[in-house]
Amino acid sequence: MRRILLFVLLSIVTTPLISQSVARQWNEEVLHGIRNDFARPTVHARNLFHSSVAMYDAWTVFDKNADSFFLGKTVGVFHCDFDGFEASESVSEARQKAISYAVYRFMRHRFATSPGQEEIFQSIEALMQDFGYDTSFTSTDYHTGNAAALGNYIAAQLIAFGLQDGANEALGYENQHYEPLNAPLNVDISGNLTMTHPNHWQPLKVENYVDQSGNTIPGGQPPFLGPEWGSVTPFSFQEDQKTVFSTPDFDYIVYNDPGPPSYLQEGLGIEDAYKWGFSLVAAWSSHLDPTDEVLIDISPASMGNLDISTFPETFEEYTAFYDYVNGTDPSSGRALNPKTQQPYEPQMVLRGDYTRVLAEFWADGPDSETPPGHWFTLLNYVSDQPDLVKRFKGEGRVLSDLEWDVKSYFILGGTMHDAAISAWGIKGYYDYVRPISAIRYMADKGQSSDPNQLSYNPHGLPLTPGLIEVIEEGDPMAGAFNENIGKIKLYGWRGPGVIANPSTDVAGVGWIFANEWFPYQRPSFVTPPFAGYVSGHSTYSRAAAEVLTQLTGDPFFPGGMGTFEAPADSFLKFEKGPSMPIQLQWATYRDASDQTSLSRIWGGIHPPIDDIPGRFLGEKIGKEAFAFAEAYFTKKSAQQGVLFPNPVGDEVVLLYETTAPIQLEVYDVLGRKVLSEAAVFDAENTCTVNTSMLNQGLYFMRLLSDRKTVVVCKFLKK
Repeated sequence: MRRILLFVLLSIVTTPLISQSVARQWNEEVLHGIRNDFARPTVHARNLFHSSVAMYDAWTVFDKNADSFFLGKTVGVFHCDFDGFEASESVSEARQKAISYAVYRFMRHRFATSPGQEEIFQSIEALMQDFGYDTSFTSTDYHTGNAAALGNYIAAQLIAFGLQDGANEALGYENQHYEPLNAPLNVDISGNLTMTHPNHWQPLKVENYVDQSGNTIPGGQPPFLGPEWGSVTPFSFQEDQKTVFSTPDFDYIVYNDPGPPSYLQEGLGIEDAYKWGFSLVAAWSSHLDPTDEVLIDISPASMGNLDISTFPETFEEYTAFYDYVNGTDPSSGRALNPKTQQPYEPQMVLRGDYTRVLAEFWADGPDSETPPGHWFTLLNYVSDQPDLVKRFKGEGRVLSDLEWDVKSYFILGGTMHDAAISAWGIKGYYDYVRPISAIRYMADKGQSSDPNQLSYNPHGLPLTPGLIEVIEEGDPMAGAFNENIGKIKLYGWRGPGVIANPSTDVAGVGWIFANEWFPYQRPSFVTPPFAGYVSGHSTYSRAAAEVLTQLTGDPFFPGGMGTFEAPADSFLKFEKGPSMPIQLQWATYRDASDQTSLSRIWGGIHPPIDDIPGRFLGEKIGKEAFAFAEAYFTKKSAQQGVLFPNPVGDEVVLLYETTAPIQLEVYDVLGRKVLSEAAVFDAENTCTVNTSMLNQGLYFMRLLSDRKTVVVCKFLKK
């Protein structure tokens, strides 16, 4: 249960369960299951989504204004039959029972082969006993009016759906076509002589490999997780967002294709985006030592407050955005807490403590609920704050805890699922290299900055004085017989090899052979077993930040700041630290997301080219998934007409329930008709309209049936 404590969720730990909604209690059980399963971000984004659908649909059965997502609907090619339900008990009792049986049965199926299955099952059995429910009741005949049967039916249908949604669940989510281009890198020896394709992912051979949930993986050579995940049935994605990349063996599906990453160029040195990006990761590892006594302010007074319009897109903008030598980004912080109207209090800490805490906190391991689950934990933290008023989008009536939870889980679950499908579809197709492979490969080649110096090679590391240098005669690393002259050294974290006792030792920073560089990770883990581009952390986190911003109607955490306490000398797990207490602080959800992205560079997991496209992708997914989910919350939306997203980009989706022919017209603010066409609605009552030809500005959309106006919607073209 470690990750629950990571956010210091005192309200969760100390508040009796009776004060939490049934949805919250079952979400905690799903998170507990994930912590005791293999660390599979894609699989668990899907588990969180499907369990959230189970709870949401069980809730909608008893709300005449809500529309189900799954019951009675076709999702992908799967149709879930449903002809209504008449409860034989009170609505509150029936809802609790339906939700409980649905998630209980779902978890019994999805976590049946988990390494922590016994603990997971004991926990969910105990919760069912606390509710007084008979777990031997397995009927799915909901026509009897028994809400337990309704819950069993929802679970059975979701399980059947999951066996055909493209995830290959029946075969343990195994890859069906993907094969790596590179032979494995043995991290127990120096160098990377087995790499033949430096632009592509390389498996790692790690003795006693342990995943992020603390499970030992037999063979020490984990396969690529989820390279074909783009084929999984999504939540909100539309067909025109999909690109199919055909290869001889497989058609890779990519939603919201960002284009390729930076590939290795001949020569150029630091002017090569590939070499700059991966050498920056090595350079930032020099910040992981508290004994350098560099102090920085990590409060919202100095960090955060980046606008996405400032995110880089060109190589020149990347080099200006990321501080190669000193770390961090160009964020300026905020003068005042808008909730208290008081200045944010500076927090001066050692940079080497901050960067290490950051890298481990956002790494989600060990005992991990993985990044999508991490953001569910953060959502629960926000929901528990006394300053939060549970109004949807910060408007209207105050929702009950149950309604707030089922709606927020449904939105965040769908968003995390789409983020996984998009990010891993990109990872699978572009198959991009990780820093440990790229840095060691280039170090073996030599240096690429100066043809007139020792060890020049067009694929070598770029030289940076004080950070990446060539070993010359007289250097302390030259060796007793000068056998190391010409090798490349770098100034960075010295790695787990110098840590004998993690509770007392600190590796620190120093000059090391560049071809022995190690990310700031456990020696039994090293790097996640899948390609880098794009960053899953950046994608998940930015998408979740957009959801929380819209859900609460406020970009700021309740009270103007979210926090996490890392106690001195006990928080870090593979070396001692931090040397002083650290409080991570975020003014807004987007600030937390941006910090997540930087943590993966300090952790040695991603170069900048993995990060920024993930942030852009996450923003798009978060906003669009939220708008898509919101339309389900009232059937009146379909009857009255609603469009999303708003503001719109190159297209807008219109939701309207009708059987009559509809003519669509769009007018600008001067009353000029700029678009007129027949609206074609699908079985889900949606119509996609191309708006790419419209200029930025405000527009009005009118729907006409038999020449009479039936709907008028206002939208902003961005």
